[in-house]
Amino acid sequence: MSLQNASINVTHFIIGGFDTLSRPIAVGVVILIIYLLAVVANMINIMFIISDKRLHKPMYLLICNLAVVDIVYTSSSSPTMIGVLLAGVNTISYVACLIQMCVFNLGTSMESFVLAFMALDRFIAIIYPFQYQSYLTNTRVLVLTFIMWFVAWCFVFYMPATVVPLPHCSSRLKYSFCDFAAVIRTTCVNPEKYFNEVSIAAFFIFFFTFVFICLSYCGILLFVKLSSNNEKKKMGSTLVSHLICVIVHYCPAFVRIMFTRVGVVLTLEERQGLLIGAVLGPCLVNPFVYCLRTKEIKQKLFKIFKKFNTSD
Repeated sequence: MSLQNASINVTHFIIGGFDTLSRPIAVGVVILIIYLLAVVANMINIMFIISDKRLHKPMYLLICNLAVVDIVYTSSSSPTMIGVLLAGVNTISYVACLIQMCVFNLGTSMESFVLAFMALDRFIAIIYPFQYQSYLTNTRVLVLTFIMWFVAWCFVFYMPATVVPLPHCSSRLKYSFCDFAAVIRTTCVNPEKYFNEVSIAAFFIFFFTFVFICLSYCGILLFVKLSSNNEKKKMGSTLVSHLICVIVHYCPAFVRIMFTRVGVVLTLEERQGLLIGAVLGPCLVNPFVYCLRTKEIKQKLFKIFKKFNTSD
């Protein structure tokens, strides 16, 4: 029987990634709490930056863009996982699944692009502090941000263009939501070719943005060696926030995507754990890092809390 004859008409997918989980409700509650904290914290960052004209500067526009990316990234998959674990809704329509797959991978790509752009921002601010405002204007930041979103969409468009023409032999997803690997495994074709193509694209995005960030840090470190102790402390404090965000984003991503491509065998539970951590970790950590380590945002928070205390 040919593959075409064996194929089925898929209108809905069944999410089976949590079938072996021993305590699904507990996991669902944890994901729900993290998701709500991440969305609220990122929304606060966005509102602070938009509402305060003093924060309409390149660095804060980048923080605002990162917050938007984090909301998009975590919202692409978290509601589906929460629905499966807490409400028992383990089906998703074909179209919704493809949209989720695109938005999830858009968030992954944009997270890398934004962190690379923020590394460039810190590089210029530290190496060329007097020319910073002429090199990075608000208009240039907005234009470059638009270009990043456009390029990320171009990378992502490959996935639905690949999946839609393929016949499906199953409607059951092995993973916890609709990512490319889960959807392509439901088709009647050998997935290795498609995995390799996506891995090449992922390699270019992750590797080159990571190398760009590393080179930026190398340039900054060389400059810091020639600086005074006071300047070193000031530069160090501005880099710590960005470094934390880079580590949280790239560590699980490299393990999950790159290591599995070079023969490191991960169990389904390990892969899903890394995947969920790669989504929730950065989206929760990033806003709190910038709230607590950015002086202007921190001062704004203290003023609000002070008003609440005095009104009580």
